[in-house]
Order: sequence, then C-alpha cells, then structure tokens
Amino acid sequence: MRIGIVGLPNAGKSSLFNALTRAGAEAANYPFTTLEPNIAIVPVPDDRLDQVAATLGSTPTTYETIAFHDIAGLVRGAHEGEGLGNQFLGNIRETDAILHVVRAHDDAQVVHPEGRVDPAGDLDTIETELIYADLASAERRLERVSREAKSGAKEPVAEAAWLRELIDALQRGKSAATVPVPGDAPAALRNLQPLTAKPVLYVANVAEGDELLPPPAVAEHAAAIGAGAVAVSARLEAELSELDDEEAAAMREDLGAGESGLSRVIRAAFELLDLISFFTAGEAKEARAHAIKKGTTAWGAAGEIHSDIQRGFVRAEVVSWSDLVEQGGYAGARDKGQLRLEGRDYAMRDGDVMTVKFTP
Repeated sequence: MRIGIVGLPNAGKSSLFNALTRAGAEAANYPFTTLEPNIAIVPVPDDRLDQVAATLGSTPTTYETIAFHDIAGLVRGAHEGEGLGNQFLGNIRETDAILHVVRAHDDAQVVHPEGRVDPAGDLDTIETELIYADLASAERRLERVSREAKSGAKEPVAEAAWLRELIDALQRGKSAATVPVPGDAPAALRNLQPLTAKPVLYVANVAEGDELLPPPAVAEHAAAIGAGAVAVSARLEAELSELDDEEAAAMREDLGAGESGLSRVIRAAFELLDLISFFTAGEAKEARAHAIKKGTTAWGAAGEIHSDIQRGFVRAEVVSWSDLVEQGGYAGARDKGQLRLEGRDYAMRDGDVMTVKFTP
C-alpha cells in the first residue's frame, strides 16, 4: 500500500513524514526541500496481533506495512512545469492513494508560498493542478484510442467514449472519480491512471495545542467528495517522535494530545482504502497481519499468504482474535465451538485468525 504525501510547500509534509516514520527526512522553511520523494516502509502496529502472538507464543510478530512517499510541494502552475511540477505529478501517479496535507495554522515564522493562510484556497490550488494534469493525460490518451476505435472494436470505442465524458467533466472542474468506467472497457482507468481518481485523505496541520479537528473548510470539502479527514500537529508529532515510547506517552498525557498522529492517520488510511486485517499465527511460528479489501473471501485471503496455499485451498479454520485470546489458544476455542471450518467463499471479517488447510 503506497500513500503519497502531497500539499503546497511548507504545508508540513516533511514534518508529518518524520513523525510517521522517524526517518529524518529533511524539513526546512523553504520551498522544494524535497526534490526526490523520500520513501519509508512503516509497520502498522496492531494490539490485536500482539495479544494473539502472546497467547500462542508466536514469534516473530510481523505487522502489515504502509509505504509513505514524501512528495515535493506542488505550486500553482505545476501542470505546466512550474516548480518542477511535472516530475512531482509523476511521483503521485505511482501511489495508491493521496494524503493531502493542508496548512491550518498561522505561525508567522513559516512562510506560505502565496502569502496567506487559507485552507480552502490551498485545497483548490492543489486539486486544480491535479485536474489540469489529468486533462492533459486524457486528451493525449484520446488521440491514441480514437485511432484504435476506427476499427470498430468494442473496447477502444467504449474507452474513447469514456475519455470524452471524462474530459468534459475535468473541464468543468470535476474529478475523474465522478466518471464511472464503462463495463466494455474495464482497463480504461488503469490505462490512464488519473490522479483525481485516487482515494484522498486530508490531513489538516494544526498548531500545537489546537483542538485536533479539521477546520470546517477541510471537513466539509472531504465530506462532499466522500474523502477522509483528520487533524494533527505535524510539528508536535515530529518532536514527540524523537522521544522514546515512554517519554512520548508521558508527554502526550501532559499535553492532552491523546493517541499519536500515526495511529489516527493509519486508521483513517485503512478506512479510506476499505481495508481490513486478518491474522495468521501458530505456536512457535510467526504471527503476521495481512491487509485485504473488505469483502475478500477466504480463498482470496489465502492468496495473500502464498499463491501455493491459494491453489491448493481445501478449507479454512477461522476464529475471532478476541475469542482466541479469551480461550487461551486454538484448543480452548475449539472446545467452545468458536473455531469454525469455512469454505473458499467465506467473507473474511476484520480480526479473523485463519489457518488454511491445503493440498501441496
């Protein structure tokens, strides 16, 4: 799962990246500090997996991961190459989702590239650039597909019609996410990879001590397009990330900061991508978390473990993580009738612990 962190210069992207990853990406008060995207693979802590591992004596414990890409700040005119924008737009295209950092504090020591603090205006600037970039890509793609459509083949004809509809929407300021892909051209979206079709999580970067709620302009915009929105103080989170876990927890308690920004962003990212987690674990064996799309079957989940296991799938033994922990392991859960046998079409639930029976 790859998430690109984007926003205007000095919005707090690299500070948030540091807080999320402890990777020490350079953060400075001038535009284009990040010329190439910093990338960090971040484990997603899960207390449920920790409890399962402790109950079974599993070792090691392996968490699911997210790759955060710290992409350089975009500016007005990026789609025309301003601020090396074309390169940065290409970096966004390689990610699965966008984490859009919006400045929501008025610290005079941090220069705003347009000389004002206006979350709604910043949102509009970035999203306009993404729309313009998609428009240029769609027009180029339409030229190619229109030639292919002259053969009368069903898929190119359907894709060309979709591209014309998409171009019209983009010209009216709508995102690619608002234009459904036609059934006769299922690969159309993959062929174009529009930026404005990616899921978005808005992160309002608030001042230290501010209430951890996105400002109305950000929350309302996110709700209007079905996106997620959270608030963090990137500076505070970056400072706390330099402390050890106990010191950071004590400082959070003193400040009334609650859970970490990492936890809020990770949970929101999972919700954004419609993901759930299931676990595999055994006695003296690895305990591992696996992220899958909500609605994935046991057969599909088996493929996340290993393709050979999926090919030889016979059945799955499934138990809720909480039942497994409460009963002290598989034997206790089996005695209580909580360890179930499920077929390949069983829809996995968040927190299931699964053991697949398969033929090699």
